[in-house]
Amino acid sequence: MALGGCSSSSSSTSEPELKVDGAFMPQPVGDMAGGFLTVTNTGGAPDKLTSVTSPLSDDVQIHKTEDQKMQQVKSFDIPANGELKLERGGSHIMFMAIKEQPKQGEKVRIELHFERSEPITVDLPVEAATHNPSKH
Repeated sequence: MALGGCSSSSSSTSEPELKVDGAFMPQPVGDMAGGFLTVTNTGGAPDKLTSVTSPLSDDVQIHKTEDQKMQQVKSFDIPANGELKLERGGSHIMFMAIKEQPKQGEKVRIELHFERSEPITVDLPVEAATHNPSKH
């Protein structure tokens, strides 16, 4: 069996290629806030979202929702040629003990950290508290 293509200069698909879209934060009504977005991986290798940081909170967690219960997790898988959806009612970013109340129309900066890929900085637009893009 031959192994081919060991050149690192080619646009090899054996690395994750991540992009983020659909990001938003509903305007918080207490001292916690949720964040939602989709990470799309067009590369041929999987990656993991391992943490999120933000000036809004010193304690930003990633949660999955199972049987209507939120549970903090260490990471989320991002499959090769797949996506990680963080959405209302499902997996999401949770900002604990937020330092200020962002208002609708503002943006909250976050940085996504991955197992393999470089961090990605995202500005989450703050939307109405009831905003839910999947319910048109």
